[in-house]
Amino acid sequence: MREPLQFDAEWRLTLFTLVLVPLMTGLGFWQLQRAEEKAVLGAAWEQRKQEPPAPLASLRGQDPEQLAYRRARIDGRFVPGHYFLLDNRTRQGRFGYEVLSVMRSNDGADSVLINRGWVAGDAARQSLPEVPEVVGNVSLVGHVYVAPGEPYLLAEQSLPAGWPKLIQAVEMDKLASAVEGSVFPYPVRLDSGQPGALEAGWQVVNVSPAKHQGYAAQWFAMALVLLVFYLLRSSNLWQWLTGGTRAES
Repeated sequence: MREPLQFDAEWRLTLFTLVLVPLMTGLGFWQLQRAEEKAVLGAAWEQRKQEPPAPLASLRGQDPEQLAYRRARIDGRFVPGHYFLLDNRTRQGRFGYEVLSVMRSNDGADSVLINRGWVAGDAARQSLPEVPEVVGNVSLVGHVYVAPGEPYLLAEQSLPAGWPKLIQAVEMDKLASAVEGSVFPYPVRLDSGQPGALEAGWQVVNVSPAKHQGYAAQWFAMALVLLVFYLLRSSNLWQWLTGGTRAES
């Protein structure tokens, strides 16, 4: 005759399981949500790439959702020596900066921050990189970059005096205050091959949806393993299923 199913919960193991299983399950669903967000971003980027660039002046006043990844054309001149160096930007394991140069548009309205791409830096931080100037009137093509959230900063950012200015994050209100006149509210990331472009191979999605889904599967698997371990440790479920007798502890 099969032994009746019995359950003997040890309070510490029960508390541990009650905390960890919902936490790991929640992290799994969060990773699935991130995978969906990245898929939407990737699809929007692919769609935007097929659109012809619009004059930047025609994009003023649009909502951030409409502006995100919109291809834009800008005619104007770079202000000599006026650029921001976005710190701690690595590519292929190399330390460097992103260069956001101030450009005066020919229409006489806004200035715009042109993110020209990545430049290698001195890992010892003894000197700032030499950034080549772009002289004269140029016509550029890029895309408007609307950051998906607020930048993470350990402390409030203050801009140094003089140019170039080393920054830890792109806070447009603060950066605009250092530029004479009005500034377009979002930076424009320059396409590769454009005048003044540095290493401008932009990675819109830094972690693929498939990788997020893989992380989700790992969290779900760990939650399941913990739950199964708890049930086997706290009951005679295995013996009940196999028809054996639970060993006395």
